[in-house]
Amino acid sequence: MASVTEQARRKQIVDAAVAVIAAEGYAKASFGRIAKQAGLSSTGLISYHFANKRELMDEVVRAVLAEFTEFVLERTDTAEGPAAQLRAFIAANVEFAASHRTHLLAMLDVARAEPADGPDPLLEADLRGLAELLRAGQRLGEFREFDPDVMAMAIRSARDGLLLKLRAEPDLDLAVYTEELLTLFDLATRRAP
Repeated sequence: MASVTEQARRKQIVDAAVAVIAAEGYAKASFGRIAKQAGLSSTGLISYHFANKRELMDEVVRAVLAEFTEFVLERTDTAEGPAAQLRAFIAANVEFAASHRTHLLAMLDVARAEPADGPDPLLEADLRGLAELLRAGQRLGEFREFDPDVMAMAIRSARDGLLLKLRAEPDLDLAVYTEELLTLFDLATRRAP
């Protein structure tokens, strides 16, 4: 198990990698640039903690996803009922994008440059969890009948589309985006009166 100092150094390197990728792109995220951003005396300190760039980039993605998961769960766990949880989930996704824009853009660059070999287990778990939330809403009569797997993919695609939109439009009005997504998926899932 890594010591507190080693954990802090790894976090420092990951944070520097995120900043470099977000500012300069994945292709320019060399150990030299990352070391400079982190204020490290040499790239050897990075190599000590990460065997290669791929291992560092995997850690960048893992760290961003872990932070994202914690952020979203804090907001959805207090919501009562599937419809409220879905609204909280959608709003939390956009809120995280607003407060962690550089993290998400860096993760998007890494995913494009180093596509996963097969489905990403964390993203697949996210999709399954969302589909189960939709099924629970159907069982409780809060949602209409629809294919929960298709709806979960639509929600995730809308969320992922936000990342592309943020790259193209850095000044995107996220409050409007949130309201539009909430309305869209409320209408898509709502049981007819």
